[in-house]
Amino acid sequence: MPWFWLVGAIAAEVTATTSLKLSEGFSRLIPSVVVVVGYVAAFAMLSQALARGMDLGVAYGVWAAAGIALVAVIGALFLGESLTWIQVGGIALVIGGVMALEMGGAH
Repeated sequence: MPWFWLVGAIAAEVTATTSLKLSEGFSRLIPSVVVVVGYVAAFAMLSQALARGMDLGVAYGVWAAAGIALVAVIGALFLGESLTWIQVGGIALVIGGVMALEMGGAH
């Protein structure tokens, strides 16, 4: 069950971060509201994942890595931002590091 909450936290954080770009410095109302609501929801759901037994290092590592990867891909696909092969490699390394953190904690 903690993974359900973590996935929700990741989705809320990615939505909020994407909306932060679309808010144009909080000058646009709807994206600005989505930013605030999204970040509050993300932290609330992350806290629920932790309260239900997920280790902090694993939760934060997965949350951060998934957020980085998803925001980079969304930026490249929908916001006209660049994504070089070096950046793709960096994302793979971050994900690999989180996997190592998760597998190392399984003992």
